Amino acid sequence: MPDLPIAVVPHPFGTRSREALREIARTCADDIARLLCEAGEREPSRQRSSVSAPRASLVEAPADPVELNRFFIRRRWGDGLPISAPTHEAVERMLRHTRRAPDEVVATIAPGMGAATVEYIAINAVMAGCYPEYLPVVIAAAGAVATKRFHLQAIQATTNPAAVWLIVNGPIAKWLEVNSGSNCLGQGTWANATLGRALRLVLQNIGRALPGEMDRATQGQPAKYSFCCAENEDASPWEPLHVERGFAADANTVTVVGALGTWNMNMTAMHPEEVIAMLGDTMQYPASSDYIYGGAPFVVLSPQHANLFHAAGWSKADVKRLLWEASKMRAGRSRGSEFERMATARRAELGEIAADTMVPISEKPEDITIVVAGGPGSHSVFVPVSAHTRSVTQEIVLTE
Repeated sequence: MPDLPIAVVPHPFGTRSREALREIARTCADDIARLLCEAGEREPSRQRSSVSAPRASLVEAPADPVELNRFFIRRRWGDGLPISAPTHEAVERMLRHTRRAPDEVVATIAPGMGAATVEYIAINAVMAGCYPEYLPVVIAAAGAVATKRFHLQAIQATTNPAAVWLIVNGPIAKWLEVNSGSNCLGQGTWANATLGRALRLVLQNIGRALPGEMDRATQGQPAKYSFCCAENEDASPWEPLHVERGFAADANTVTVVGALGTWNMNMTAMHPEEVIAMLGDTMQYPASSDYIYGGAPFVVLSPQHANLFHAAGWSKADVKRLLWEASKMRAGRSRGSEFERMATARRAELGEIAADTMVPISEKPEDITIVVAGGPGSHSVFVPVSAHTRSVTQEIVLTE
């Protein structure tokens, strides 16, 4: 969007005085008013009125792999890991796995509002090392992150470390060999590594969330290289995530989540009530934006824990309700200005908050999402989520 007016708001705010913040607010208000007036005087670009965008152009690049990667890093087209050359032939091979036209715009990617065409997505997928048959998953993920519900802007241009986590469901997970078992959130599986990385490159290269520029993460996290797994549907005693969200059992879907990190929860207790209590205790921490704003966190249950709960006669909805109660946090654990921030943000939902108020992690139990993944063992994972975003599940459209 070449005519899009952009106002820059300086960060961070936390250490500035109120007077300094008032001055920033005045300056920003003036900038926004000026940009809006200038935008009204210009002839608007018509590029976005169409569902297509210009095709990618060819660039001459070094053939030597070492020099090729230096070439890409200098232009900030990479992520710091070696890339596969997106040659014309490699991109064409990938495009054979979709019926959509190469110049069709799948989504507009914030914050740079770049046009994610099918071809541009394919280019980034090649760079990430994806096999051609992975393309429909990356296309679906790109469409999902651009939805209003996901609110990509909130995690693309922020100081928090949010990474986009992909969860693959349906028969396609086995076909593409997306790991859902042992070490499914770790290294060692081509599909997991390259699918997550492909979306990250789309967010960076098309959305222009370049580290240190639009991407203002204070530290970031390793999952910003890649974060992808499948749900272990065979080991789960309950319906999988995509069925819970209204899709047919044989549908193929990808879910995008604005994840802030992973917390290992090792619970060897044999009684389900004890495990729930310990999971709930672990989920509580005052710095969590879930408690400040009311979030939508994820819990990745190991098959061992999920089947322990199932043996007790608990449904997935029962586990969500029990976790929601067990994870309530005493408001007084947040101190000073952080307490005031939480009290202000949750007042409409909870009323006046005092130090002894028990604050839930989300507005209602249904806002907690449970997936079953991983191999044998007593470890489950808590995934706090950026409270300004909500996960989105999108169907993957295959060529056959």
